[in-house]
Amino acid sequence: MDSKNIIIIGSGSAALCAGIASLEKGASVIMLEKADEHEFGGNSRYTAGAMRFAYNSFDDLKPLLLNPNDERLAISDFGSYTKEKFLADLKYFNQEVEITDLQQYLVDESLPTLQWLGSHNIKFAPIYSRQTFIKDGKYIFWGGLSLEAEGEGDGLVQAELAEFLRIGGTIKYNCDVQELLTENGKITGVKFLENGEEKTLNSNAVIVACGGFEANKELRIKHLGEVWAKARVRGTRHNMGKGLEMATAVGAALNGNFEGCHATPMDFNMPEYGNLDIPFIERKHYRKISYLFGVMLNAKGERFVDEGLDFRNYTYAQFGAAVLNQPDNLAWQIFDSKVDKLLYSEYKTHDASFVEADTLEELVTKLHGVNPQQALATLQDYNASIDTETPFDPTIKDGKATKGLPLNKTNWANILDTPPFKAYPVTGGITFTYGGVKVNTSAEVLDEKGNAIAGLFACGEMVGGVFFYGYPGGSGLTSGAVFGRSAGYSAAEYLG
Repeated sequence: MDSKNIIIIGSGSAALCAGIASLEKGASVIMLEKADEHEFGGNSRYTAGAMRFAYNSFDDLKPLLLNPNDERLAISDFGSYTKEKFLADLKYFNQEVEITDLQQYLVDESLPTLQWLGSHNIKFAPIYSRQTFIKDGKYIFWGGLSLEAEGEGDGLVQAELAEFLRIGGTIKYNCDVQELLTENGKITGVKFLENGEEKTLNSNAVIVACGGFEANKELRIKHLGEVWAKARVRGTRHNMGKGLEMATAVGAALNGNFEGCHATPMDFNMPEYGNLDIPFIERKHYRKISYLFGVMLNAKGERFVDEGLDFRNYTYAQFGAAVLNQPDNLAWQIFDSKVDKLLYSEYKTHDASFVEADTLEELVTKLHGVNPQQALATLQDYNASIDTETPFDPTIKDGKATKGLPLNKTNWANILDTPPFKAYPVTGGITFTYGGVKVNTSAEVLDEKGNAIAGLFACGEMVGGVFFYGYPGGSGLTSGAVFGRSAGYSAAEYLG
C-alpha cells in the first residue's frame, strides 16, 4: 500500500464514517478488521441504532427520513431537542467536570453529521416502538431521542459499509493489528496478523477505531473493579483494548474516566457475549430496561435504586452497574399486567427469562436467590406508600411517587395489584468503556504534552473525554459518527 493512503483499524460505525469521510476527500482507504466478515462491525451491530442529536423542530428531521410520507407523522409530536438541552444532559452526567471541548463539538456537529450521513445514503426512521407513548391521539416522543437508523445498529453498519465500498474503500477481514509503526515520531504504518501470518502495511496516516476494553476481563478488573469480572458483555468479544495499548506505546496520552462505563441491566441468563446469530431486531433483546414501570429487588428482597428517577434514556446506562453491585450480582424486575403493553419487546422474546404468578405471595417464592419474606414485605410497603391521587402518565415525569419509604420512587409508581405478576432476573452488562486516548476536535491523537502525534487519529470508543459518569441514551453512536467524520477529514487533509 502506498504510504499516502489511509489505514483504518476497526469496522464499526465510527470506523466506517472515518472511511467514508476520507474517501469523500479523495484519499485511498484500506480498513483492517480483526474479526471475520460474519463478526465485523464492532459494537455498533448490537445497538438499537438510536442516535441523539440536537434539533429545533420536525423540519430538521424530515429530510433524514427514509419514509417522509409515513401517515403517522401527521399525528406525531417530536418536540425539540436544542443544543442547550443536549449540553445540559451531558453536564448532568459529568458531575464535577465542566463541559469539555469534545462534548461541545459533539453537540455542535450532531445534526450536521446526521445530515452528512443522509447525503451518503444512510436513512433514519422515527422510533415509534420505543420512544413514544400515545396521548390524546398523538404519538408523543420523549427523552430527546427521536430517530434510529433504518434496520437498527445492524442496518446502520451495513448501509455504511455499502457506501464505503461503493465510493472506493477496501476492507480486509481476519487482520489483527498488533503494532503502530513510527519513524522520527511520525506514523509510518502498522504491523498485523492476517490469518495468523505476520504482515506490514505502510501508511503515513492511521485512524484507530477498534473500540474500548469492555471485552477484556483483566482490564475490566484493573480499571473498574473486581465485580466487573462478572459483567456480561453486551456486544462484540473483540474489543480487548488493543487500540489503547498500541496508541499509548507510541506516546498517546490517556483521557477520561477509566472507572466509568456504559452498563445496562441484562437478562441474568444471557451468554457471556452478545450474539450476532440471532436476527438484528432481537440483538438488543438481552437488555431489560423497562424497570421504570415496576420495581427492582435484590437478593435481600430490598429495592436499591429509584426506578422512576428519570426516563430510561438517562438511567439505563448507569443502572447496570447498580445491579452488578448487588449480592450475587442479581436483581429481579417486577411488573403487574397493567403495564405489560409498555414493556419493550425484549421482555416478550421466546427465550426471555421470567417467572409468573397470580399473587405477590406466590411470586416471591419463585424469585430464585431472593429472601421471600423480605421481598413480600418490600412489595407490600411499596404498594401502601403510593400517591393514588396523581395520574399515571408515561409521556412525562409524572410525579406519581411513593411517600415515606427509605428509598422513594419519584415517578410512574403504580400499585402492583393486577395479575398476572411477572418477574425478570437481571444482572449487570457492559456496553462500552469511557476512558480512551486524548484527542482534539480534529480527532488527532495527542501526546502527554498536548501535541498531535503526526499521522495518528482516533474515533469511536477509542476517544476519551466525551462521557464521564453516565450517558444520555443514543449519544454513543452519534459520537462515533461525529469523531469518525472528523478523523477521516483530518487524515485526508494531513496527507494532502
